[in-house]
Amino acid sequence: MTDEDTATPSPVTLTAVNGPDQPPVTPELEDLYRGFEKALLVPLWTRIGDLMPAHPQSKATPHLWKWESLVDLTGRSGELVPVGRGGERRAIALANPSLGGQPYATPTLWAAIQYLMPGEDAPEHRHTQNAFRFVVEGGGVWTVVGRDPVPMRRGDFLPQAGMNWHAHHNAASEPMAWIDGLDIPFQYGIESQFFDFGRDELSEEEHATPDRSFAERLWGHPGLVPVSQFAAREGTPLLRYRWEDTDAALADQLALECEGRPGTVEPGHAVVRYINPTTASDVLATIRAQFHRIRSGAETAPRRETGSSVYQVFDGSGRVTVGDRSWSVTRGDLFVVPSWTHLSIRSEASPSDSDSGALDLFQFSDAPMFTKLNLFRSHIEEDQA
Repeated sequence: MTDEDTATPSPVTLTAVNGPDQPPVTPELEDLYRGFEKALLVPLWTRIGDLMPAHPQSKATPHLWKWESLVDLTGRSGELVPVGRGGERRAIALANPSLGGQPYATPTLWAAIQYLMPGEDAPEHRHTQNAFRFVVEGGGVWTVVGRDPVPMRRGDFLPQAGMNWHAHHNAASEPMAWIDGLDIPFQYGIESQFFDFGRDELSEEEHATPDRSFAERLWGHPGLVPVSQFAAREGTPLLRYRWEDTDAALADQLALECEGRPGTVEPGHAVVRYINPTTASDVLATIRAQFHRIRSGAETAPRRETGSSVYQVFDGSGRVTVGDRSWSVTRGDLFVVPSWTHLSIRSEASPSDSDSGALDLFQFSDAPMFTKLNLFRSHIEEDQA
């Protein structure tokens, strides 16, 4: 060991305290702790309550972002901030107020508003982070994944597994905004990320605006898969899940409930999950995506789950309670549900403010990570009446 090594300040500080679960404070104990500090050691008995609590204690807090404010700020950024190499995307991330200024919605999930001006291209790149796009309003942008132009329209969900080349182009006369979801915080935390720049410009063929992508023509037929392409894969090969299909599935669930048949997860609450057609598992390895429809006047039972979620109101209005926070929400609003935090939602939608006459919400979460590690748990509060 060199003199430089011995002179390095210790990042470990231990304090002997009197307590029911701690050894008696003596000069000998304090001397032992100084030895631990010098050797960069930490005894478990001083940290067990922090490292191994009785239940998850998220560093994130519940928070709401109003869509009206987000759209205003992203629109202003469209006038001032170009899209191109270096910044790559005009994407503005949600920063949870309890995560130390990091651009993270939760400790594992990134959520951002991306904005593309008319005629703009976002250059091609790829990364290990799994990603998706969800469109709450507008149209006219095509995402180009592996040189396959994929249309993006209101209500569409567009997943993309890691290390796929992708770019975007706006073929419309109006700007367009959508939300991006990625597992950036998770991959950053475990130090697994890679990123590659692609081509600066798209080809004429990639600037095409087909109604259906190549991937959708192969994989976009419910219950049917192309035998020539069938092989289990970690990320879904279907690059666009159309709103028309999502809407119909939710409407049928609620209609079956009215007929006295099973279909909803609880009274007045229909849910669908986007899945990989080759495995019937979650659409991405680290991200679960679901869509909820809550009939007007219905309220979900308080539920909590390990892992965190981000919700966006697609249509309608309602009242959301997350832990000790409660908000009125309308179209476009986004909110965070930290791990093991109670969530309940009441629909206050009406036919005048919702196409479905219900409260519609898009949700994405880190549930696949917890499921694969056998750490996923959920709990629904029993009715106390």
